Amino acid sequence: PAFQALFSGAFGGQRELAETLVMASPLILGGLAFAVASRAGLFNIGIEGQMVLGGLCAGLVAAWDPGLPAIVHLPLAVLAGMVAGGVWGFIPGFLKAKTGAHEVITTIMLNYLAYRISTVVITQDTLPLVNPALQATQPAADAARLPRLIEGTRLHSGILIALVAAVVVWFLLYRTVFGYKIRTVGLSPGAAAFAGISWGRTIALAMLLSGLLAGLGGTVDALGLQGRYYNITLGLGFTSIAVGLVGRNTPFGVVLAGLLFGALAAGATTMQNT
Repeated sequence: PAFQALFSGAFGGQRELAETLVMASPLILGGLAFAVASRAGLFNIGIEGQMVLGGLCAGLVAAWDPGLPAIVHLPLAVLAGMVAGGVWGFIPGFLKAKTGAHEVITTIMLNYLAYRISTVVITQDTLPLVNPALQATQPAADAARLPRLIEGTRLHSGILIALVAAVVVWFLLYRTVFGYKIRTVGLSPGAAAFAGISWGRTIALAMLLSGLLAGLGGTVDALGLQGRYYNITLGLGFTSIAVGLVGRNTPFGVVLAGLLFGALAAGATTMQNT
């Protein structure tokens, strides 16, 4: 009965299926972030921090009211989240390329720094975009929220963004010169150097791309699911690492793994109540 409840809670109807897809969206993007770094021979344990800052910056831009039309305001908020995550991913990549600092250590440190930055920003009474009573960025204007796919559910266009991102990452890794360089550096840095591939530049750019995807994952959670930025749900980034590993660091494997973890998260409540 417990496993029947798990399945029913994840796939038992339109609302349950929508909940599975909602849960899977940021996990797929985080899993892709881990997969890109892994293909370059890196272990990006900083996906959590990159998601936190991505969601924070996206929430701040979405809460800002510059009078822009929705078609401009929404992409601007999404771009802000991606850039924030990308910068937070690039820092450990740059440090490893220049000093040899291990990415596991630097990304763990940056995770904690991201938490502190987020906490400071959302508890500032003087910041007009923040509501101190909620300790969150104010609700994003309707013009700056990801569109709902089905009314009456929490399903939003984040799942479409995640699927498009998977296709883009697949194309980038397996159909471009840059992707070839990433995979070569990951498989054999010595062979890459012999072939004239810059190891430092490649891993720095790989971490930048990884951070962009993680930041997009945080953006999807903030703008699509919450409609505002809370001090983001802790654990999404670490669960994304498991998604990447289960998906064997391949884009389409990550999609399937993300759906699996999304189903487990969506069905867990029904299973627990049984």
